[in-house]
Amino acid sequence: MNLNLNLNLSAINKLTREQFVDALGAIFEHSPWVAELAFDAGPFRSVDELHDAMVKVVLQSPDEQKIALFREHPDLATRLKIGEYSAMEQQGAGLDRLSPEEFAVFTSRNSEYARKFGFPFILAVRGKDKSDILAAMEARINNSLEEEADEALWQIARIAKFRLHDLITE
Repeated sequence: MNLNLNLNLSAINKLTREQFVDALGAIFEHSPWVAELAFDAGPFRSVDELHDAMVKVVLQSPDEQKIALFREHPDLATRLKIGEYSAMEQQGAGLDRLSPEEFAVFTSRNSEYARKFGFPFILAVRGKDKSDILAAMEARINNSLEEEADEALWQIARIAKFRLHDLITE
């Protein structure tokens, strides 16, 4: 997966299913099934239409598959190897430059969140800094499972939209 691809929409619409999945399979974290199922909605008139088709695939998937998608997302501020998109997004928010004390706080909050909800905390971090992210973690830990599953879906859709617009020109 080359994140410097910079495809245009016309080229996307000419791809075979296999090429489409290869180019867009990482948009939804480690879930190429989203691109594979969205392929049939093409040709796409805009990046937003492509995004809508991909989000529709996720929203129409069974709850178990949604939870599996949630679980594909890395913890924020993790020191484990993560996907290229996630690594760039977390670096942009400064999560790769935490002090040991800050890292301990994020690790604790991630664990608390995962214990409560059964999946990692998911947030579109673009335009946010570590204090914004920590505040969101602390606020959302009080949500119900249903509220948090809805929020996770919305955040995933935002992440995907950023990624698609970064990758594809119209």
